[in-house]
Amino acid sequence: MQAIWSERRKFETWRAIWAALARAQHELGLPVSADQAAALEARLAMTEDDFRRAADHERKLRHDVMAHVHALGDAAPQARGVIHLGATSQDINCNTEIPLIREALRLVCARTARVIAALADLAEQHADLPCLGFTHYQPAQPTTVGKRAAMWGSELALCLEHAEDALARLRLRGLKGATGTQASFLGLCRGDAATVAELERRVARALGWDESDLLIAVGQTYPRAVDAIVLSALACIAASLHKCATDVRLLCNLKELDEPFEKHQIGSSAMPYKRNPMRCERICGLSRWVISAASSAYDTAAVQWLERSLDDSANRRLSLPEAFLALDGCLELAHNVFAGLIVHEGAVRRNLAQEMPFLASEDLMLAAAALGRDRQQVHEAIRTLAQETALDIKDRGEPNTLLEKLAREPLLAGVDLSRALDPSRAVGLAPQQARRWAAEVAGPVRRRYQEQWGTLGDSAPSV
Repeated sequence: MQAIWSERRKFETWRAIWAALARAQHELGLPVSADQAAALEARLAMTEDDFRRAADHERKLRHDVMAHVHALGDAAPQARGVIHLGATSQDINCNTEIPLIREALRLVCARTARVIAALADLAEQHADLPCLGFTHYQPAQPTTVGKRAAMWGSELALCLEHAEDALARLRLRGLKGATGTQASFLGLCRGDAATVAELERRVARALGWDESDLLIAVGQTYPRAVDAIVLSALACIAASLHKCATDVRLLCNLKELDEPFEKHQIGSSAMPYKRNPMRCERICGLSRWVISAASSAYDTAAVQWLERSLDDSANRRLSLPEAFLALDGCLELAHNVFAGLIVHEGAVRRNLAQEMPFLASEDLMLAAAALGRDRQQVHEAIRTLAQETALDIKDRGEPNTLLEKLAREPLLAGVDLSRALDPSRAVGLAPQQARRWAAEVAGPVRRRYQEQWGTLGDSAPSV
């Protein structure tokens, strides 16, 4: 991701556009010679001297595109007079940014898919392990560890679809001139609109885009709503990662889960026993930044005046690359966490067993109703005993004695209370859902992206 958003990639793409423009102009009989086009094609890679020359020109000209026009002219003096012929700055800049966004989005999709695959592995591995479910962060009906992983992955899979949709909808600005009318190119082509269209098609093809991928009606820039769409997709992924990482942090507190923990890793300088979920904390911190960047993109899209306002430029130089870079780090961390997540089955079972008498109350109530008891009376009897027991546990630290109390309740006579001790009877279809999601949703995602995972170039995340 750093390479995609590097200064080198940006400026060498500028040079590729100028070379493609010159080659197409020559082929269409415009005043650019074959030698001039070849000279530009020979100087696509920037040297350190090119960077220095461009910086020197920019200090004097105070215009980055023109600084690089002059630097390229210094490197290819025979082509100096035809560089940027007919173009405006955004014919260069916008047609650089959209391909960079496309490349960065592809990387985000591949990384997101790999996190989904790691969650699918967890879902299948622990599909049958009952655990305490929560609503309002209060004990609720049991689920399974695998179903919870599938729940996390299901949300990320929806976000991946959003990102893939944004990727599929990207369009190249093309050669449109200062206000989007193509007037400069029409003049260069002696009023021949067909030649203008062919010139634009050839440059687009040189950049790897089809004619159908070209925008038709724009101002000086591609619509900044595109940035809002893209950053919205990134923000959705970030929000889901934040939720997943927060859940892991909460379950670490209950001692049910642990992040991968290195042999010599230190959790606290003062408390040697600590195993803080620092990677998940970093995911949450970076994710919030990505989410905030989406708001900036909406604001920028909203305040573009008529054909263009330059107050977008400085903002986008931060919001676009930094949002992608931050999310890239989140996804790398998330894969590290979920591919190595430690499940402490003893703690999982202990926490669930402590609550099972409460959690079985609905099942017991239905069983009593099936024996002909008044459902509302049974509900009130169980509620009274459950609240009394909860206070005994909270206020006096007593063990959970709810089952003993329920055994003495006449309204529950004949009800098999042992079902309250068997969590596997209370998880519903959680095991089947976990396996089905892993097969039907994560499976196709894995097959689409797994060939790309070997090229992601991860480094071990620092704590």
